[in-house]
Amino acid sequence: MHIEFHGAAREVTGSCHLFEVGGKRFLVDCGLIQGARDAEARNSRPFPFDPKTLDAVILTHGHIDHSGRLPLLEKSGYRGPIYAHPATRDLCRIMLKDAGYLQEREAEWENRKRERKRLPPVEALYTMADAAAALRRFRGIGYSEKRKILPGVEVTLLDAGHILGAAIVILDLEEKGARRRVVLSGDLGHSGTVLMPDPATVDKADLVIMESTYGDRNHRSWERTWAEMSEVFDIAARKPGNVLIPAFAVGRTQELLFAFRERFREWELDRWRVFLDSPMAIEATEVYYKHANLLNAAVREQRREGGLFDLPNLHLTRTAKQSMSINRIHSGAIVIAGSGMCNGGRIKQHLKQNIWRANCHVVFVGYQAAGTLGRSLVDGARRIRLWGETINVEAKIHTVGGFSAHADADGLSRWVSHFPKDVPVVLVHGETDAMQAFQQRLSKAGRAKVHMPLQGVHMDLSSMKMTGN
Repeated sequence: MHIEFHGAAREVTGSCHLFEVGGKRFLVDCGLIQGARDAEARNSRPFPFDPKTLDAVILTHGHIDHSGRLPLLEKSGYRGPIYAHPATRDLCRIMLKDAGYLQEREAEWENRKRERKRLPPVEALYTMADAAAALRRFRGIGYSEKRKILPGVEVTLLDAGHILGAAIVILDLEEKGARRRVVLSGDLGHSGTVLMPDPATVDKADLVIMESTYGDRNHRSWERTWAEMSEVFDIAARKPGNVLIPAFAVGRTQELLFAFRERFREWELDRWRVFLDSPMAIEATEVYYKHANLLNAAVREQRREGGLFDLPNLHLTRTAKQSMSINRIHSGAIVIAGSGMCNGGRIKQHLKQNIWRANCHVVFVGYQAAGTLGRSLVDGARRIRLWGETINVEAKIHTVGGFSAHADADGLSRWVSHFPKDVPVVLVHGETDAMQAFQQRLSKAGRAKVHMPLQGVHMDLSSMKMTGN
């Protein structure tokens, strides 16, 4: 039995891990690679394995960097089941459909340019039909439910506390009498978040594969986070302009709306018109209502008393026409729109209309991957390119890091500390600097075997040795 690491190896996106046990092959995650153009171009390369030979896929959660190549897997010949929590399945119905639409649109735009240059057309990475076909393969597994999915492969999902339906995956594997327990953290949640429960703890494993996104730093406290948001709104109100908040449609948007509702008077939000300008986020919010039983105890109690995300001045803009009408508002609007890293979606249009204004405020409340427009702005870019036009950045850029849905360095350390120190740990889903910092932290804490595999590295689960690194 062995593992091959084919994604999120010394990078944050594109999670994909291939297991082979007793002649059966299955994936944990099949995510889209996101970031700079050259990074995203890797999505169109053939998989480093034959999808037709796979027997199953296990999905940790619905974010596109973990699920976004499932339609491509379907397009490439995969015909097996996809196991995930039912809430993840419901979110993927929204997200994968949207991803297929975006892939079709990108191919259409590219082919218009290629036609003018008399170049041959390109094919979409995958289509909405491919996404729909992949969605038909989903099979639900509830938290704490042990399920045998293949001979010698049993799966248990526990709540990772990251977004709705996010799971820690426990694999109990057996081959020729040899047994191994592999625990994959998925994306671990930030303790104390406004919506989600804290990540479940696990204490038994032969191997731990864990994320390391924030392995080199800690988040601001929740108290400081609320104070920073309040300060942004106060500053913005003194010299009226618009506040733009790029936000992931799933997870971050719902946390923002809930925080706005809880602190409506404290932040004097009645001074503003609040726009949720994302059809996907609107649909995802409905899924959060449907699965409100998965939210933390305090939120569940409030759910019994009424709505979770309702604001008296909230406007839901589903259509493109409604979205464009926001362009006529030059002050007094808070606009929450995707994508969270500004590399697509309606937020780019709002940036074009506002970021050259000195009275505009752009508030980043999530991770910005290397190579994205959001990362450029956070790093202090004074000019950006949007649809071939160079635009000066005069807006005030704010980073409110406490909203992160990922565990920080202390949170990651607490989670892995429940395992005996002789259990090997493999770090994935993090930039190299963050991984190295976390590796050093674990080593200082007495954990001897901490690995950082490169793409394509092979790990034998019998010997726990890696090759190809």
